[in-house]
Order: sequence, then structure tokens, then C-alpha cells
Amino acid sequence: MLYSVGLSLVVLLTVLGAETVERVEYDYYKYHPMEEITAWMDEMVKSNPEVVSIEEYGKSYENRAIKLLKIGLKSEKEKKAIWMDCGIHAREWIAPAFCQYFVRQILATYKTDTKMKEMMADMDFYVTPVLNVDGYMYSWKDNTTRLWRKNRSPGPADCNCYGTDLNRNFNATWGTIGVSFNCCSETYPGRNPMSEPESKAVTNYVGSRKDHFLCFLTIHSYGQLLLVPFGNPNYTADNYDELMEVGQKAAEAIRKVHGKVYRVGSSPEVLYPNSGSSRDWARMQGITLTYTFELRDNGTFGFELPEDQIQPTCEEAYSGALHIITYAHDKTFSSAVATAAATLWTVLLAAGVTGATLV
Repeated sequence: MLYSVGLSLVVLLTVLGAETVERVEYDYYKYHPMEEITAWMDEMVKSNPEVVSIEEYGKSYENRAIKLLKIGLKSEKEKKAIWMDCGIHAREWIAPAFCQYFVRQILATYKTDTKMKEMMADMDFYVTPVLNVDGYMYSWKDNTTRLWRKNRSPGPADCNCYGTDLNRNFNATWGTIGVSFNCCSETYPGRNPMSEPESKAVTNYVGSRKDHFLCFLTIHSYGQLLLVPFGNPNYTADNYDELMEVGQKAAEAIRKVHGKVYRVGSSPEVLYPNSGSSRDWARMQGITLTYTFELRDNGTFGFELPEDQIQPTCEEAYSGALHIITYAHDKTFSSAVATAAATLWTVLLAAGVTGATLV
């Protein structure tokens, strides 16, 4: 009888233990406050120390750490890099959800997927889950702050409003179009370009490594768009055709997942003109493949996308982002292999070696 009771207790504790483990497993299909995202970042390093590290690369206006996850296989060679940031606009909660999903996916696949392993050997992924930390935390305060967009720096002395639109604050035709110098406006670009610590953090970090970055992806919502440079209609990227071709194929990859249509073009073509965006700044630094993702939806729920749409949104956006990243990788490293082969052949010819003598 005692054995039976003991066995039942063991079975019960085992079941409860399993349920506890299941409960504490991180849920990628719900929105998380900043404290949980920070803990998740720490867990990613703890669970994957061979490929993941955390770097703090700036402080927000309210002195909170701005951190990224650096993901890649260790290598003695100089590696190229991919940039991705999410949450530059506080209310766009689906964006940080996507960054977390993206990290999970590449970590889950590189050990078995030869292409992902190859890319992680050649490139490091720099992923910032939440760039606008202060604004994101403020958007979680209560229902009255849920749709907050900007950061939390105070306006000029004669203004009682808070916040600068960080995606109008970069030094890329700053303040010329698509902004309002009313400091209470949602598109207030700041006192001057790079006036905000968050935008300074990105430009200092990426700018000091700009020759390493093959791709710059900044994730937003909503509208189901892939935006290419530039936001100012008076400027056109010198590789506009390439950006459009790659973007169209990424949009097709997105459509194949759940049937959602993403339009591709510059902001003036498919959305509205603007200036001072991080995407345009990155392109002006010489990073050739720069895109803004505007995730679901088309306005039915807008910035308050229901949690039951997180999974399909992330799945389709991952497919599109992966297409762009793979293109960037293959363009660089396939070209490098071809160049090396051509150089070797030139050396052999110069030495008088021909195909006949190699046989």
C-alpha cells in the first residue's frame, strides 16, 4: 500500500514537473515586456555560449542599456556581418517579437542546415531586439500609453511634450521632408540630426564597422511593405534596380508562406516621403542592401496586432529576410571564390602552367 502511494506520488510529481517546464518555456507567440526580453537575451547566451554573445553599445535617454545579440561561429578570419534592429518605434510590438523569432530560428537550424551553418561561419548576425528601450517600456505602462511611438527625451525648453521620432533623427537628408518641427508631433525629428542617444548608438556602432556589413534590415509595422532607399523623392539609390529585384523575390518568398502580399518600393512610391531614417543613413554609409520591413497588417488592427497573428507574421517575414540575407552572402562569397580561382589561374598561366601540364 505504501509502495503504491509512493509510486503515485512520484508519478504526480513527474507530471507536475513536466507541466512546470512547459509553463516556463519561452513563448515566442506572445508579446513580452522589456524585462522578459532582457532575461531571454541572457538565456540565449547561456544556452548557446559557443555562438551567442551580448554587446551593450549605448544608453537610452533614461540611461537604460541598448543591447544586441551577436550570433556567429567563431573564426580566425575577418567575417562579414548582417544588421537587424527591431522596436525603433515603441508601439510596433510585432517587431521585437520578430527579432526574437529570427534569433530562435537561426539558432535552431544552423546545426543541421548546411547553408545556415555556412552563413554563420562567414558572417556574424547583429540583432537588436528593442532599440527604443525607453519608449517600448513606456508603451507597456497602461492603455493610455500603448500607442506611444517616439523615445522619451524631453522636447525643447519651450515645449511640454516628450519624445523624438528616432526614425527621423538620422543624418540622411534630415528634416527635409515627412517631418514636423512641432515637438509634440509623432514625426518630430529632434533638434538636429543624431541628437538622440539611441540613434547615436546605432551610427557609432554600425558606422565604425560599416565595411563589414553586407545588409541592414530595420523591422517596423504596419503596412506589409518592403521599403528601399530613399525616403526623399529627390534621391535614388545607385543600386535601385538590384534592391527592387531582391526585394520582389523576398516578397514572393513571403507570399508563399501564408499568401500575404507585401509591396516593394521606395517610401515615396508605396507609402509616403520621409527623411532621416536609419535605412537611408545605412545606404549612405555604403551598405548596399538596406531595407525597412513593415510587417502585418494592412490596418485592420494596425499597431495592436493580435497575438494569434504573431506566428504567421514571423514565419513569413523570416522567409523574406532569409532571402535577402542569403543573397547578400552568396553575392559576396561566391564572388570571392570566383575571384580567387581566377587569380590562381592567372598565376599558373604566368608561371607557364597549362591544362596539359596539370593532367
